[in-house]
Parts: sequence; structure tokens; C-alpha cells
Amino acid sequence: MCILFIAVNQHEHYPLVIAANRDEFFERPTKASHFWPTIPAVLAGIDQQAGGTWMGINTQGHLAAITNIRAPQTIQNDVISRGLLVKHYLQQADEYSVSEMQTTRNHYNGYNLLFGRWDKLQVYNNQLNQLSALDTGVYGLSNARLNSPWPKINRGIKGLNSYCQSGHDINNNDLFALLHDSLQAPDSELPQTGVALELERKLSSIFIQGQDYGTRSSTILKIDAKKQVSWSERTFNQDALSISEQNFTFDIN
Repeated sequence: MCILFIAVNQHEHYPLVIAANRDEFFERPTKASHFWPTIPAVLAGIDQQAGGTWMGINTQGHLAAITNIRAPQTIQNDVISRGLLVKHYLQQADEYSVSEMQTTRNHYNGYNLLFGRWDKLQVYNNQLNQLSALDTGVYGLSNARLNSPWPKINRGIKGLNSYCQSGHDINNNDLFALLHDSLQAPDSELPQTGVALELERKLSSIFIQGQDYGTRSSTILKIDAKKQVSWSERTFNQDALSISEQNFTFDIN
């Protein structure tokens, strides 16, 4: 998962709205979101290569999502898959220990983990060893720290905030359109993360297009004042065309 926009207490009917894209290599085997037969309380996709997931929620209202930190000079090959952090949290949220996560932070390449009960979310950045609570507001999380002023983060925060404040009910198609924004930032506004300029340009859009690597799925998660969860996910092929859609609704236990 490479970008999330999170609105906390910004819409009169939905205390929580999350719009998120997962960017990944197209050759990496993946199952679209579903309730896991082996863990029926968990709704998430599955990374079939490492066994974890990028974003999910359980029926008790605990959710988690991961973004990688883009810092190629720090990458290690002999570390644990970051997607397992999401899986473990969704399985054992009540027993999850922030101190344990901090103790094991160097066992993983750089990440941001969004986690918590739906009405008490936090983000942990393992490179900074920093924990941030998400109070009322709109947030953007990509491949640096929370709310890093990257052009695509600023654009997504502004778009989601305006939409939530518009007074309209939320139409998923509108949020999917926000997530399908393929506008690249001008070179003068690009972050310098240690990758080549051409790749930096490619990665500067909310929706990333490419034949080898790009946005593979978009997810809209809404939770209303009655604690009903609405989850909608679209998956995409290498031509940026939607090839499937998964929709689920359930009440938090």
C-alpha cells in the first residue's frame, strides 16, 4: 500500500473515511480483498508471495494498513515482510503492543503502519521511531512521514477535505476518481528520495501507471455513525483499467 488519505470526523455521516491505493509489481501474486476462510473476522487482500496484506479491517472495528518508506539506500534483503505487520495486528489487535513494535522496528525495512480501533487510529514510523495519533482532521500517508508535503499528498488531502465538507453524501465513484489521478508533479516540486529522476516523476502521481509496477488496487473504507462498515475495492491491470470490484458491508461487533 503506497498512499492513503484519511478523514477523521470530517463528514457529518461518516466519522471515518479512507481512500487508499496499493502500488506494487504486477507480477507479485495477489488475492483481492475477501473475508479470510482461516480467520473469518478479517477482511483484507492477501499478498500470496509473503503471506501478509497491505490493508484490512476486522469485525471488531480494528484496522491496519502499511506504506513503505522510499529510501533505497537503507533497503535490506534479509528482513521480515512488512505486510505481516498488518496481518498480525488484524489477528491480535487486543494483544498488540506498541513497545514490542518499537523493539522490533529494525527487523523490517522502512514503513508507516496505520493501526488502531476505527475511532482511535495511530501511525507508527519505524525509521523515526515515531508514533502519531490521528485526531480530527484530514491526513495523507505515502512513502515518507505522515503528511509529508509531497505534491500528491497535498493534492489528495485537499481533494478529500473539500469533498467531505461539501455537504453531499459520499459517492464512491467520486473518491475512486480522486484515487485515479495520474497527474505527475513538475520536476521543481519532486521530492528527492534517492531514486532516479525518471522514476521519481513516475511515482509522483496519486495513481501510478506502468507495465511492470503501478497502482494495482484502490480501496474506499467508510464507517458511519451507526458503526456500519462499507468497503469497496477496485483492482486494475497494467493498462490502468479496472478488472474487478469487491464490495462488503457489515456492522462492527
